[in-house]
Amino acid sequence: MVRILHFADAHIDMANYGRHDPASGLPIRVLDFLKSLDEIIAQAIEQKVDLVIFAGDAYKDRSPSPTIQREWGRRIMRLSKADIPTILLVGNHDTSPALGRANTLESFQTLEVPNVLVIDKPQFLNPSDLWGLPVQILALPWIPRSSLIANLGLNSLDLKNINEQIEERLTSLITDWLGKANPALPCILTAHATVQGAKYGAERSIMLGNDFMLSGSLLRDARLDYVALGHIHSAQNLNEGNHPPIVYPGSIERVDFSEAFDKKYYVIADIKRGKTTVNWHELQGVRPFVNLLLTLHDTEDVKKSIFDIIPPREQLNDAIVRLIIEYPLDQEAIIPDNEIRDYASGAFEFQLIKHPIHSSRSRLPDDQSINDLTPSELLELYLRAHQTGNEGKDELRELIQLAEEIFRSPTDET
Repeated sequence: MVRILHFADAHIDMANYGRHDPASGLPIRVLDFLKSLDEIIAQAIEQKVDLVIFAGDAYKDRSPSPTIQREWGRRIMRLSKADIPTILLVGNHDTSPALGRANTLESFQTLEVPNVLVIDKPQFLNPSDLWGLPVQILALPWIPRSSLIANLGLNSLDLKNINEQIEERLTSLITDWLGKANPALPCILTAHATVQGAKYGAERSIMLGNDFMLSGSLLRDARLDYVALGHIHSAQNLNEGNHPPIVYPGSIERVDFSEAFDKKYYVIADIKRGKTTVNWHELQGVRPFVNLLLTLHDTEDVKKSIFDIIPPREQLNDAIVRLIIEYPLDQEAIIPDNEIRDYASGAFEFQLIKHPIHSSRSRLPDDQSINDLTPSELLELYLRAHQTGNEGKDELRELIQLAEEIFRSPTDET
């Protein structure tokens, strides 16, 4: 049996909310991601796993700052010094689109850091490549489409055909590897890729271009004992209850409000030939996101409706909170902005987004055209459509009378 810890999509330089920590100088959101990463590293050491597989995307930025690289390096070095073999699969956010530029994980390879193997090209790894561990690994890092197009001679094809050709070549490669695998040893496939049937998460907002996909049926091959994936932020097993497990552990922290309800995990799997046990471990202390949407109507008690939807104060403490209110335009003045902000003052970040709703445009009867109406009638139609004068007929009449005085020409007065 081989025990592995599998995680992915660390994106430790995500700093899209909040402020900086005065002690470290780092954005507090970066510290959130590092906290989750610390928990994963600590558990790998405490559980004495045989192998750590990181399935890609250490960063969000393809050119992370030296400070951010230092923080990632410190944590990987903890695994190295603990003699825990670690595979770092290069993801799309670890790869520069510029030809010839180093990937963000390449320094571990260049410095020949003990117990750390960086995978930046497709490889079939035997025990001799894996510190003598009794396991085989089929490794597919993210490969820029431009590189695949150039290497496979696909320049003349359109995007759809290019993706189909790439998928066909990768399928052929995996099938060939499986044919060479030792049937007596456990076999793992790890890839930073999109698999057909996966449920997307927030990565849709930070991915570039259209992904090519790996076939779900290809990965359900009985010769595989575990599929360790990265790239999709929603935790999921695409072959639940069956063998092999096809696992996206998901990102290690919530990235934006699309992940407000997502729990965050890493996976520890005990892998035997033909039998694998998967244990999901929920990360503790992940910062909560609270996403609220309220649509107000004319007859509602505005203040009561707003505070009915907002959770108790203690649930907002240290959370990233967004309240979106849609409301009729004439309710603008009675929305208690200051009271709302005061109530949410314990939040790590609070966003109040107000969307006034204009009434829909009035439509003329089918037997009437705009040319049939006088300027005063057109103005009245406009004012009613924009809810002006709803307070009473007298106000609307006064506005029309004033307009008629403006419309009246000097000739009309003689």
